[in-house]
Amino acid sequence: MSEMRMAEAMRPADIEAESFAIIGRELGPHDFDPQTELVVKRVIHASADFDYAKTLHFSARALAQGVEALRGGATIVTDTTMVAAGINKRVVSRFGGEVRTFIAEPDVAEEARRRGVTRSAVSMERAARLAGQVVFAIGNAPTALMRIAEMVEDETMEPPALIVGVPVGFVNVVESKEQIMRLPVEHIVARGRKGGSTIAAAIVNALLYIASDNDRG
Repeated sequence: MSEMRMAEAMRPADIEAESFAIIGRELGPHDFDPQTELVVKRVIHASADFDYAKTLHFSARALAQGVEALRGGATIVTDTTMVAAGINKRVVSRFGGEVRTFIAEPDVAEEARRRGVTRSAVSMERAARLAGQVVFAIGNAPTALMRIAEMVEDETMEPPALIVGVPVGFVNVVESKEQIMRLPVEHIVARGRKGGSTIAAAIVNALLYIASDNDRG
């Protein structure tokens, strides 16, 4: 049987298991703790890009606080519908949380036009009004990260439980991530230009996986 036919015959779970085995072999020796390793491998699995093993930056309590918030039913706020679509809402719902995205709301677009700012910035202002713990998952818009940082700094937003800051691109992308890393807020950031909606979703799903595993334990 050819390699292609063998792959076609594999079950999805087997393909995933083999993918992670390959990632483990190619990643090689490292000093990640088990939870950080899981997040890194999930991101590599979503991107096939081993650079993330070097560029993902975790603040001191990012994983512990993020997992605790998700298990406590935190609201996950995303900057795009693509990030929201990639998050495992069944697990989020089981913990009593929800995924919110404000970017497509008509009044957000109208306010952004009127003020001459981005919809992403206005969306983050809407998120600042939410009650309870919030986890931000930003995969596309550096202006979302910049507005979060501004509101935390001027104390018009309660510090979120966690910021996942992984927008992709060229304009203000690196700067916005570095700005988040200077805040006294727990964060997971992909330093540099790389990132994207699939990366943001992969990180959140990895945290949900850890939260579910802790729940079983």
